[in-house]
Amino acid sequence: MSRTMDHPDTGPAPGAPAPEATAETSAAPALRRLLDLLAAGAATEDFAAVLADARRRGAPAEVLAEIDDATWQALRVHRTLRQHRRRETELTALFDTAGDLAASRDLDSVLQAIVRRARMLLGTDTAYLTLPDEAAGDTYMRVTDGSVSALFQHLRLSLGDGLGGLVAQRARPYATPDYRADERFHHTDRIDAGVLDEGLVAIIGVPLLLGGRVIGVLFAADRSARTFSPDEVALLCTLAAHAAIALDTAGSLAETRAALAELATANEVIRAHSAAVQRAEQAHDRLTDLVLRGAEVADVAAEVAALLDAEVSVHDTEGSPVTGRALPGGDLADALAASRREARAVRHGTGWVCAVLAGQELLGGLALHGRPGLDDADRRIFERAGVVTALLLLLRRSVAETENRIRGELLTDLLTAPDRDPAGLAARGRRLGVDLTRPHLALVAATTAEGRARLAGAASRHLFGSRGLSAEHGEAVVLLLPEDGTAPGPLARDTAEQLARLAGAPVTVGVGRPATGPVALAAAYAEGLRCVRALRVLGREGDGAAAADLGFLGVLLGDGHEVDAFVGATLGPLLEYDGRRGTELVRTLRAYFDCGGSLTRAKDQLHVHVNTVVQRLDRIEALLGPDWNHPERSLELHLALRLQLLTAD
Repeated sequence: MSRTMDHPDTGPAPGAPAPEATAETSAAPALRRLLDLLAAGAATEDFAAVLADARRRGAPAEVLAEIDDATWQALRVHRTLRQHRRRETELTALFDTAGDLAASRDLDSVLQAIVRRARMLLGTDTAYLTLPDEAAGDTYMRVTDGSVSALFQHLRLSLGDGLGGLVAQRARPYATPDYRADERFHHTDRIDAGVLDEGLVAIIGVPLLLGGRVIGVLFAADRSARTFSPDEVALLCTLAAHAAIALDTAGSLAETRAALAELATANEVIRAHSAAVQRAEQAHDRLTDLVLRGAEVADVAAEVAALLDAEVSVHDTEGSPVTGRALPGGDLADALAASRREARAVRHGTGWVCAVLAGQELLGGLALHGRPGLDDADRRIFERAGVVTALLLLLRRSVAETENRIRGELLTDLLTAPDRDPAGLAARGRRLGVDLTRPHLALVAATTAEGRARLAGAASRHLFGSRGLSAEHGEAVVLLLPEDGTAPGPLARDTAEQLARLAGAPVTVGVGRPATGPVALAAAYAEGLRCVRALRVLGREGDGAAAADLGFLGVLLGDGHEVDAFVGATLGPLLEYDGRRGTELVRTLRAYFDCGGSLTRAKDQLHVHVNTVVQRLDRIEALLGPDWNHPERSLELHLALRLQLLTAD
């Protein structure tokens, strides 16, 4: 898509002085205006007025192009800042909700806070939560926020009716951009009247799951048509999980009070039950405190292990251990799937497994070792640890995605416009922990069309914990690594092998020579890209190489610095033999090729007997191998001899 702005010349921003009808020969005033707009948090459409103003002033084409490019960059920064603010708001709200669960025992206030935050984070007109009334056999509005209709606020729904009934029956989220026109669920006059009185159009509902059953539905709704994104669905599911925990905790407290009232004579049993509930509350507070203090996943596992007096390990979505050891009893993948279906911890061998979920997304799992039996309180502690672990993993993923996006933008700018602002690129690199004044290697990775979607993620995982950068560029992924003394060729081959394993598809990797600074790194990237194309032409998909590994092709693909290496690698045995013995094998080979392989003409040119030429060629064969005179090998030798003459002092 062209970067040229499509907006009409709408004149200067509101309140700005009328522009003078004089031509601008520099983009500096416009760039300053763009910075002012960024600093002031101006609306997106205000940025287009800068370019329109420059056109009216009759700015030259090159100035307009520079302003156009700067406007796009400013819009990208504006969009990134807005996304960061939104993500920060979401994470703050999740942490605040976790704090409410830990600090409050008032179920109404906790549920009201969750519904209010759901409305705020999704930016909807209303949000509400319904719970089942087992005595009446229907469901009712438990909490509403933003509602203006008394009819809607006191609405009661029969089981299975409306969008909420579909959510409760299927135990999964459902959304509709237009409730009244959606025929996927059963409409009733009473529900439709309440929705119409409230003026709602777009509605999303997610289930509150506890122990595999739906205990309520959390809704968000708009009074205009709207499509809800997957991120919004996942966020609302997370808030619904908080609401389920609040209801579960409230239920536990209610059960405890009932037990104290009804079992006055069973003091020991009551005392034990109360202690278990208190222990669960303390565990929940301790785990929540870990989240608020910025602990890592391993810290949560250690805390749960201490609470339950057992060993706890964290696993990825495939069941492989991330921290700790694997749980005996076979593959954990089936156990994680069962825990995910039931939304609670399940037995596995001699231990327990709890899926770590964000809504319906599986983020990993917790495994408990050495406790074949868990009472309900300990089981809830273990399950709550899964919720806390999910929060930490979501936070870590959000931070990693943000960092990868910023680092990827740096790498993209480095490759597309290295000479525009080298000092600025170097400064951005330093802020990200990348010193562009030190030598780096640019690796270009390409794969099949099927594996391309997974290659960027594979590169991020391959570089995790290192000081490297990776980003998609064109149809390939570029990796920028600090030089550590490893030869480029072996590094490319090892990287191709690792990325193929992570992406599940063959990956071809080319690498340029070590380079320092933005301009040199862009040239090294171009050389690596040429190596990838050469490997594909040679039928070496799934391999890795530098220009020096490709023989005479490396000389053609490189930037002229591979000549000495090519000559040394091709003629090395002959040069070493001549230098040690004072012979003329290199001169003899050159004369043989120059004479078209004629021994008679070669001996005349060398002024020696023909037998001497034959003996020297036998020595050359002994040093270079029997294939020295085959077409492909002789081409390399002939080229090396010519290059030696050209580079000789």
